[in-house]
Amino acid sequence: MDRRELVRSVRNLATRQGLRAARSAWRGRRTDAWGLPARGGERARVPGPVAGAEPLPGGGVVRFDRSELRICVVTGGAVFWGWDGAGPGPSYAVPGAPPGPDPRAELEPDKDGGWRVVSERVTVEVSRNGAVEIRTPGGVVLRRDLPPRWWEPLRGGPARWMQRTEVPADARFFGLGGRASGPRLRDGTYRLWNTDPKGSFGPGDDPLYITMPAQLVVADAGTHLAFHDNSWEGRVTLREGEEGNGSGHDRPGTSELRMEGGPLRCWVIVGTPARVLARWSRLTGPAAVPPSWALGPQHARWGFGSEEEVRRVVAGYRERGLPLSAVHLDIDHFDAHQVFTVDRERFPDLPGLAKDLRADGVRLVSIVDPAVKADPGNTVYAAGRRAGAFVRDGRGREVRGEVWPGECAYPDFTDPGVRRWWGELYGERLAQGFSGVWHDMNEPVSFAPFGDMTLPRSARHALEGRGGDHREAHNVYALAMARAGFQGLRRLRPDERPFLFSRSGWAGMQRYGGTWSGDVSTGWPGLRASLALALGLGLCGVPYSGPDVGGFDGSPSPELYLRWFQLGAYLPLFRTHAAIGAGRREPWEFGPAVLEHARAALAARERLLPYWVTLAHLARLTGAPYVRPVWWSAPRDRGLRDCEDAFLLGDALLVAPVLEPGGVRRSVRLPRGRWYDTATGEAYDGPGRVTVAAPLSRVPVLARGGSVIPVRGADGGLELEVWAPVAGRKGGGLVVPDSGDGWARPEVERYTSRVVDGRVVVRRVRGERSGPARRRVRVRGLDEQG
Repeated sequence: MDRRELVRSVRNLATRQGLRAARSAWRGRRTDAWGLPARGGERARVPGPVAGAEPLPGGGVVRFDRSELRICVVTGGAVFWGWDGAGPGPSYAVPGAPPGPDPRAELEPDKDGGWRVVSERVTVEVSRNGAVEIRTPGGVVLRRDLPPRWWEPLRGGPARWMQRTEVPADARFFGLGGRASGPRLRDGTYRLWNTDPKGSFGPGDDPLYITMPAQLVVADAGTHLAFHDNSWEGRVTLREGEEGNGSGHDRPGTSELRMEGGPLRCWVIVGTPARVLARWSRLTGPAAVPPSWALGPQHARWGFGSEEEVRRVVAGYRERGLPLSAVHLDIDHFDAHQVFTVDRERFPDLPGLAKDLRADGVRLVSIVDPAVKADPGNTVYAAGRRAGAFVRDGRGREVRGEVWPGECAYPDFTDPGVRRWWGELYGERLAQGFSGVWHDMNEPVSFAPFGDMTLPRSARHALEGRGGDHREAHNVYALAMARAGFQGLRRLRPDERPFLFSRSGWAGMQRYGGTWSGDVSTGWPGLRASLALALGLGLCGVPYSGPDVGGFDGSPSPELYLRWFQLGAYLPLFRTHAAIGAGRREPWEFGPAVLEHARAALAARERLLPYWVTLAHLARLTGAPYVRPVWWSAPRDRGLRDCEDAFLLGDALLVAPVLEPGGVRRSVRLPRGRWYDTATGEAYDGPGRVTVAAPLSRVPVLARGGSVIPVRGADGGLELEVWAPVAGRKGGGLVVPDSGDGWARPEVERYTSRVVDGRVVVRRVRGERSGPARRRVRVRGLDEQG
């Protein structure tokens, strides 16, 4: 326990809730002492020497003296391998049937006594001792997984295991879920256990709410994603390599994964970053597209307190001419913090409030927590007991924890029947007028002054009928809750796309919605962590996310609030939010200068809404995140690989937020090509580094030469903003018009741009043919043309 956690624990114990939480924590420990007997002695095991092989479609099974390895190259080029009979299913990350084997990939003996599988996009080599190498078709090694090691309890039970991997010396690590210190992951150990950090967090805090064993590795040799499909607790220790400066004595980078149980199985996807994320999306499921209104500015607060306060804040936006698309209500609108209830004194007519706000174009969004107050008078709890919905221990007793309402029970979302029951409860939220939900406290949390704030590890879960305990279910609990909520909303309102985002989750959570930063600390480090989280989660396949603008706790200075607001305007989920005791987060609370600069950021967001709609649909269709690292299209550019203070918004825009106090100019590293400062029109040629103005009124945003960007015109219609390409080169872009918030199949429009006789010509491409754009076009970077 570090010093900060110790101080928090002592402070919490001094409260009534803290004492209840301490009793709950001790109950959990006693439950585990009975339900999880000590492991006792262990026996170590390694695969041993190769003993034979059996070819199968796409690969085969390689047998060793003490283990066996299944290898399969699937259609599209991804590689699956699993030890000791582990197959691709069942899996919470991979829905439905996994991809079929590549019929052209065959298992064949290798000259060194091992075996290999050769396919069009990747080669897999298995050594005679059980090491697995992933190579490019040209033979370059992307990763080498050394022979694993297991520790098996002599008394029976799950085996712990360790897998050590070597990657090229120049490789950089990304991913592992939401990491505040990222997006590039430095040397260190990262825990795989979804965790409430017990208060606000900064870049030095790990783990956080979303962890997943999905790792993106970028090197000169190529990019690959490795996903160990195992939801148990684990730790990843990373160490970047060192190059020998031409001496040939490179030290490879290493990744060591240690898991407390569960299968040893892995997916590896190779290719360009775009291809890797596209195949990852096809494997784990396409991202949910939020309704278009959820791409606008949103305002939240823990502590609105009353209907009158909500109306006052919304009126403040309207009176100042500031756009607002949604208001989020936190737990203080519940009756005594009980989920699916309303405090009728503070909110006497919630449906009426929702109707009035909707008339002004503002939706209401409700928090939903998983913990249900264990009180027979609570109708949700009573219904859950009748349905057998709650998690129990090994003796059949309900597992209880301490959360905001008091002593609570926890639905078992790994049970399909419980998911169905829980999903129907969202009808109450819709009847109150809410248009969307955000899931909180779903790691899941049970308050504790010491140790992990979650359920006992011995708590029993259905796990889709297989049965198991919380050691396996913990990391997928929020994912299963999101599934319950999303599917329930689809059943209740089948003509509308649900809006749902979740504080916690796991691989595949993008199928049901997005996420947000959680309780990021108010300060310049918290601002930097906000960007790291959005970029890192996007590289794990979760494209819709954003921070608590202004930070969760405390009171930001006017400059910090403004710079956070400007960053948030260029992230997918643009939402201010703060704790009940924190300072205000409305733009007008920070003085007239901040208000006017925030107004400009909001106007820029509104103008780009057609681009945001396009990016949302493209994320579903292609797997590409909305916000991307600047090396996205040039992963071999080492300078770009190390850039963490700027990002690409789609393919067209490069955003360089101000992340330090006092900054009015900043250095920006540019990818190859021509880039235009969208505020001044000044052109720069990359690759290289330039210094651009970053006054308090804006953050630098640069447009790629040749890009075609859908924007909102002065009359509210869609127009194309085209930045002039370099003469002799062709540019272009994709546009997905807003077809409403239902399930209509999106139409993707493709455009090209080039300079002809000093004029920029924009044409729409249809199959092999092209024709005039037939949309209003505004050319930037040259004199405006019609």
